[in-house]
Amino acid sequence: MRSHPALPPAQRDTLRRAIRFEWYTLAFLAVAITGVYLVMGNSQAMKAAWIEDLLSLAPPIAFLLAVRIIAKPATAKYPYGFFRSVGVAHLVAGVALFTMGAFLLVDSVIGLVSGDRPPIGSVQVFGHVIWSGWLMMGMMALTIPLPIYFGRVKMRLAKDLHNKVLYADADMNKADWMTAAGSIVGVGGIGLGLWWADAAAATFIAGSILWDGWRNTRAAITDLMDTRATTFDDEKPHPDSHAVLDHLRTLPWVRDVAVRTRDQGQFFHVEAFVVPVDDALPSLAELDRARQECQDLDWKLVDVVLVPVRELADHLTRRDDEDAAPSAERRASPHT
Repeated sequence: MRSHPALPPAQRDTLRRAIRFEWYTLAFLAVAITGVYLVMGNSQAMKAAWIEDLLSLAPPIAFLLAVRIIAKPATAKYPYGFFRSVGVAHLVAGVALFTMGAFLLVDSVIGLVSGDRPPIGSVQVFGHVIWSGWLMMGMMALTIPLPIYFGRVKMRLAKDLHNKVLYADADMNKADWMTAAGSIVGVGGIGLGLWWADAAAATFIAGSILWDGWRNTRAAITDLMDTRATTFDDEKPHPDSHAVLDHLRTLPWVRDVAVRTRDQGQFFHVEAFVVPVDDALPSLAELDRARQECQDLDWKLVDVVLVPVRELADHLTRRDDEDAAPSAERRASPHT
């Protein structure tokens, strides 16, 4: 086991870029939160958008903290290292989103049902009296382009790093334009005399926050409960499991093999259960060489354990699973 694994050069560069973009995101959010607060008035949609911007601070902060913690080497008290800090950060961000989304949804629905009519007054700007709604809509329009750009960039970085906190942040960034657009529609509706438009927009925004929170909380909990390792977007089983299976099956002393892979947050722990040919135990050198070759298949495979067994349990992952993922690219086996 690599107790303190070092990222390959390409991933180190990707991580540095991800850290920079998270700081850019925090700087942008600081400006956006201040600007929206100054112009939001009594609009429910603007209040919901402002709270969502506040909640958007959680994923980048969680990512930056997790990056520092995950770099710590394993200790006697934490023999598996601190890789789970990524999963914990993911859970914290998800719960924060879900809780506030639920609160906002209830508040917005109550406002919609009770028929609240939020007043939007006028302000004097450089000697001219203008409707405050124009300032609100202008502010929200300014917050649309950068989150879309940040989201697209961070989505690529999350894939390269297999970092689900970064993916959750990117997913929120990409959806932020809907929040801004919903706020603009809500405020514009008030200006057109549609009193319900503001509360309806706030309900839409709250529902979006609640959905983001639910998806991220569910994904974080399943990872912390050691579900089978999946891709960074939780769409399918991660191909590293099958890469290990395919490699071990090329070894002359292996008759059958199955694995179980847990996602420890950016890195994987793999237990490979091997049925030797003719029930003959492999030598220590063969086991150690096979373990090292498996770890060399991918930088994420930091902890690989080989266990010789007589038969394989049904719950383990095999290459012929009906939900088998495509095998990851890997180094050619020295035994082929």
